Amino acid sequence: MPSPAQNSDAIMRAAGQSLAHQRAGGRRVGSIGRQSARLKRGHLAKKIGRILLAVGGIWLASSLLSLFITPIGLLGLVGTVLLSFIAVGVLATFPKMQPPTIDTLAKGDVKTMVGRTEMWLERQRPALPPPAVKLVNHIGLQLDGLGAQLKDIDPLHPAVGEVRKLVGEHLPQVVEGYRRIPEHLRYEDRAGTNPNKQFMESLGLISNEIDSVTRQLATGAIDDLAIKTRYLDYKYGSAMEKEEGAQ
Repeated sequence: MPSPAQNSDAIMRAAGQSLAHQRAGGRRVGSIGRQSARLKRGHLAKKIGRILLAVGGIWLASSLLSLFITPIGLLGLVGTVLLSFIAVGVLATFPKMQPPTIDTLAKGDVKTMVGRTEMWLERQRPALPPPAVKLVNHIGLQLDGLGAQLKDIDPLHPAVGEVRKLVGEHLPQVVEGYRRIPEHLRYEDRAGTNPNKQFMESLGLISNEIDSVTRQLATGAIDDLAIKTRYLDYKYGSAMEKEEGAQ
């Protein structure tokens, strides 16, 4: 008969496999940015915590019952293992991580909004042409850089409102608008252009604007570093030159 330790190992292996499957939404889907990956890891960590609490509680209750009331016997052990597997299966599946919608992207703090937008973009990629997917992936990397700049920024900073509009509204609206166009009409030329070209141009403009905002937010840090470097050079670099001249 398997020992409790072996049963516990089997339960944890099953939990890991189930959680890995659920984390990918039933399929392997890569994150386009660190912010979306962080949100997924947070959701996964909560699931693991609930599983550990549930399984631990089941085995603790079984042990206390066996010690202080009546031995549970083989049937009780089998029931405990079965109940543990059921708990793992249910808690690894539910609650599922709710994917962000276009209506909820701009809500909450701006840094979390960046992560939600990355997650939302990930789910749009299958419906986009390969060139657009590459650009969306690039935008995901840009959003990581933008998110890093937003980490300690004052919520009342003027750039925060601009980021919320650009990332939480304009970007998803462009993608959603393109997706609503039937595929056979996306390449139909009108007045020298077509929806596909317009979509790529819009993504390019948004990408450029994200880069511009990121640079604006980084200006203060860049200036501070330059000032610090000049100070260190003046304080220590000049001193070293004087010492070398004296020798």
